[in-house]
Amino acid sequence: MHFLKGQSPRTIGIAAAVITVGIWTAFIVIARASAQGSLGPFDIALARIIGASAVLLPLGWWLVRRDRMQGADTASSFFGLSPLALRVTALCGLFGGFGYALLAYAGFFYAPAAHASVLMPGSLPLWTTLLAALMLGTPILPARIIGLACIVGGDLLVGGASLLRAFEGGEVWKGDLLFMSAALSWSAYSVLARRHGLDAVRATTAVTVFALFSYLPFYLLLQGLGAIESRLFTAPLGELLFQVVFQGVGSVVISGITFVRMIQYFGPVRSTMITALVPGLSALGAVIFLGEPLHANLLAGLVLVTVGITFGVRKSAQTAGKA
Repeated sequence: MHFLKGQSPRTIGIAAAVITVGIWTAFIVIARASAQGSLGPFDIALARIIGASAVLLPLGWWLVRRDRMQGADTASSFFGLSPLALRVTALCGLFGGFGYALLAYAGFFYAPAAHASVLMPGSLPLWTTLLAALMLGTPILPARIIGLACIVGGDLLVGGASLLRAFEGGEVWKGDLLFMSAALSWSAYSVLARRHGLDAVRATTAVTVFALFSYLPFYLLLQGLGAIESRLFTAPLGELLFQVVFQGVGSVVISGITFVRMIQYFGPVRSTMITALVPGLSALGAVIFLGEPLHANLLAGLVLVTVGITFGVRKSAQTAGKA
């Protein structure tokens, strides 16, 4: 975000929030559309990691060597490619890279984008509030309790119906659980980033380095065992390149950096609550671009989640400032 250099922290924080919300909205619609394409969820996750690695691995190598030349006493790991210590790199990479990507992309192969619109950004404030209370000692204010109650109600309206139909042979519930698990994984990363006071670029670089070194052997092992079938060499080149650029450069490099910058200014709880626009925008995008129906329970859940997130942001901001 060098184009904002010299701007006030407030301006940078708001710009980071706008960019993050925009990319997250597009991510949900595009990921669901990609589930109808040639690539499988494991292939898309690999394309995401490769795209991000092409940008961030050279950057990580340069950051580590610059620190050493300047005599800075900073830790590094993974052969000098991650500018963070091994433990922090592994923790953030496990939740913010490896875990989140696998869980989210797998979910789109079972459930529609409208469900992801509610359950992924909608669950973030719930998980982040609980984790921040446990790991950071952040108090759960009364206003946030009301907002979280609305969010839980909205999630149940969306995911509850599919869970009740699980014994009838449907598979949408699997996607719903995967979406909520992906939100939990990302919430853990956001709280860890705040707990360790991580720089946005270094955190995103470390996450990508760990994802590459852990996911690639995992992917090759599953392929060798016949557990998955790689479609990387049979998919159209244009589709593959698009996934590498959007999922890797857009969703990881750009939104990864802006998300951490948003955390630095707003704090982890308010940052995840600022995603109030994501459910509505992505659900609307799924209706317009993918032709998905917006059933009454989805609409009601969407409204409850959006109200809960917005209420939590405004009231808690007025009561406690930054969390």
